[in-house]
Amino acid sequence: MKLRRFGRTGWQVSEIGYGMWGMAGWTGSEDAESLAALQRSIDLGCNFFDTAWAYGDGHSEELLGKTLRANPSKKLYVATKVPPKNRRWPALKEFSLDDCYPPDYVFEYVDKSLKNLGTASLDLIQYHTWMDSWLDDPRTQSTIERLRASGKVRAVGISQNRWEPENGIRAVKSGLIDAVQVIYNIFDQNPEDELFPACGKHDVAVIARCPFDEGGLTGTLTADTKWPAGDWRNGYFNPENLKATVERAEKLKSLVPSGSSLPEMSLRFILNNPDVATIIPGMRKIRNVESNLAASDKGPLTADLHAKLRPHRWVRRPTHWSQ
Repeated sequence: MKLRRFGRTGWQVSEIGYGMWGMAGWTGSEDAESLAALQRSIDLGCNFFDTAWAYGDGHSEELLGKTLRANPSKKLYVATKVPPKNRRWPALKEFSLDDCYPPDYVFEYVDKSLKNLGTASLDLIQYHTWMDSWLDDPRTQSTIERLRASGKVRAVGISQNRWEPENGIRAVKSGLIDAVQVIYNIFDQNPEDELFPACGKHDVAVIARCPFDEGGLTGTLTADTKWPAGDWRNGYFNPENLKATVERAEKLKSLVPSGSSLPEMSLRFILNNPDVATIIPGMRKIRNVESNLAASDKGPLTADLHAKLRPHRWVRRPTHWSQ
């Protein structure tokens, strides 16, 4: 597993990290399987884990806490998130700081996460939704400064709304944050335009989430794919989005190198970008851990293949189903 520098923090983190939403927020999760997969990732060199209180109302954090206690001699970086008070994803322009992240509420959830994880401090705390307009409220700056001074948090970041990479550039330029988490993959190349250059200039770490576009870049979806009742993917992959996603994924399959797979090619596409500190694919099974982490050993794609994937950029804007 290769390591990359995590922005101004100077941390050396695994370039393939671990996204933990699926362990508590998707159907089909099973704790014993999740814990075994987490341990296997550590054995293979993964040291960056991204969770959130909202993933099962703290359950994902509790699973990570068990894993941390099982590996006391290893330095494992913990990133979690404060949920918006109004429990609305994504943030909308009309939402105020009081609607989502009033100062006392932020500290309340930092303490809840610390309890779930069983740690004295968090490496990275992130706002789970974000609007740059919240910077107009002076309490945003004071809250972030108090978080660092409290000793409970080493670094502060934001998790950007889906398909809004521009909404966060102001936060990057403010100097207040240490990391941004943003959707970045073969389809969603838009962060390269303005966000990544700003992060590079201000030494802000980039966490690339949704490398498989919520499953669209696994190559396993069909026009008839359904999920159990209550699974959020039934809404996200509505007929309109599912059809378009499957058609675009089919066009990529002919470009997959011999002996590789569409998911592996998708991860290695992101590895081509030095602006990215770590990628956090969601993983619940040991076989997925092993295949995803192996992408680090194979490294970035060839320049020729990377160039062929560039035209598959898909410019999308937020809509009512793109939570």
